[in-house]
Amino acid sequence: MIRSIQPLLALLLVFSFSMAHAADGYTTIDPAQPTADPDKIEIVEVFWYGCPHCYDFEPSLKQWLETKPDDVEFIRLPAIFRQNWLAHARAYYAAEELDVVAQIHSPLFTKIHENNNMLESEAALREFFVQQGVDGDAFTAAYNSEAVENRIKSTLSKQRRYQITGVPAVVINGKYQTSGPLAGSYGRMIEIMDELIEKERSASAN
Repeated sequence: MIRSIQPLLALLLVFSFSMAHAADGYTTIDPAQPTADPDKIEIVEVFWYGCPHCYDFEPSLKQWLETKPDDVEFIRLPAIFRQNWLAHARAYYAAEELDVVAQIHSPLFTKIHENNNMLESEAALREFFVQQGVDGDAFTAAYNSEAVENRIKSTLSKQRRYQITGVPAVVINGKYQTSGPLAGSYGRMIEIMDELIEKERSASAN
């Protein structure tokens, strides 16, 4: 009888721990996920260019990035929850391959949300990249490259392991996740990021 109750008690403890953190605006990721650089505190923004909430969060995140601490590594992860999100993820990774993220990231958000143009095809995205000064053939090669294909497969795996259910979301050091619904506001999301960065920094110092 005792043996049958113990797993239930363990589950309840985990559930209570998770809910306690949810009340603070974030949840824990169990199990914690590895980061790209163990010497850095990793912040991963999970987003979709077509998401109006991601577009609204972008100014707050951009402002935070201007004073990002040196011990923090920032990574963008373009989510793929539906087939029509795939083109935007490919476009982002093509931009990384071509080293033009700074050139296209904000303009792509603007084009989609202020011009009401979803740019969901390779042809439309190529035209957009060319308008931003990127060589069209270089875009096509990168968009369809093996490197981008591998990044897409990695993204699908990561968003599952991060337990992401919506965007925008932020993963802090592979251990915690916050989002608009959890935090209550984009400003609070930034505050939670900073609080958990400090928590991780203190933990590594001990």
